[in-house]
Amino acid sequence: MMDCTNRAAANEAPKFKDTAELLYYLYADLTRLSQVASPNIVLHRFNDPSAPLHGIAAAQAHEEALFEAAGGTLVMDVESVVANSHFGAVLGVIRGQKPGLNDLAMPFCGLWRFVGGKPVEHWENTAGDPSEIASWLATAQCAESVSSLK
Repeated sequence: MMDCTNRAAANEAPKFKDTAELLYYLYADLTRLSQVASPNIVLHRFNDPSAPLHGIAAAQAHEEALFEAAGGTLVMDVESVVANSHFGAVLGVIRGQKPGLNDLAMPFCGLWRFVGGKPVEHWENTAGDPSEIASWLATAQCAESVSSLK
């Protein structure tokens, strides 16, 4: 992985040696999507793959809504990354905690397509029933962020 703290502070786009390094950077904080993805990215959501989001603004808003709905506790615990210049796959466990609820821990597989080193398409996949995550997120304090996930 790389440390992009100084570049981010200088408003420079991070540079990566390969797409695997980009994915490790991104999964450390998915709200970084707008820093690395194509402006025209297509995001196939875990809870509604038949209605993909188009464009970086919509994709970024989706990622931020996920984190907000989880009360800022959402973590993508990456177990492995396989990537080349065209495609990438990230396996891991999505985790979150909320007072009074069981902790969220569900395996995921993020699939990516790249053009020119930038993500242009992303498929969110979970091993379990996607409605379990949506239901867990729906207990969030901020109902507006959850409504964007439906």
